[in-house]
Amino acid sequence: MRRRRAEKREQVLDSRYNNPIVGKFINSVMWDGKKYVAESLFYDMLEIVETKTKKAGLSVFSQAINNVKPSTEVRPRRIGGATYQVPREVSSSRKLTLAIRWIVKAAREKKGSSFAKRLAEEIILASEEKGTAYKHKEDTRKMAQANRAFARFKW
Repeated sequence: MRRRRAEKREQVLDSRYNNPIVGKFINSVMWDGKKYVAESLFYDMLEIVETKTKKAGLSVFSQAINNVKPSTEVRPRRIGGATYQVPREVSSSRKLTLAIRWIVKAAREKKGSSFAKRLAEEIILASEEKGTAYKHKEDTRKMAQANRAFARFKW
């Protein structure tokens, strides 16, 4: 018997913008419970984005998140000894989680300058539909498109 579904927690707001998406992003940047460091990195990143793009940092950030959100993904499904990659729609909360995860991961994998600069660069590229995180979204979409023949195995 499966356990009950986890209850949705109250969304965390950030201190400056009172935005739940920003709060979630800061929490995913955070390491070892150092929220103050994660917040300062995020707000530094917004300043860098504003100086480079001459646009409001928060609008570029939200554009980047929206560009990286996936619409479909593939999930493995075992049927009769074979495992099929079944394409599925992504729920809205998972879309946001995946977009944030991919952007932070892409920034962490880059080498060189400070994390705030790498994060700003990835946000700018994602807002222009370029960069590693956006490529990850496109790869996911293409994989779902290629496996649409197995859509009949949805559950």
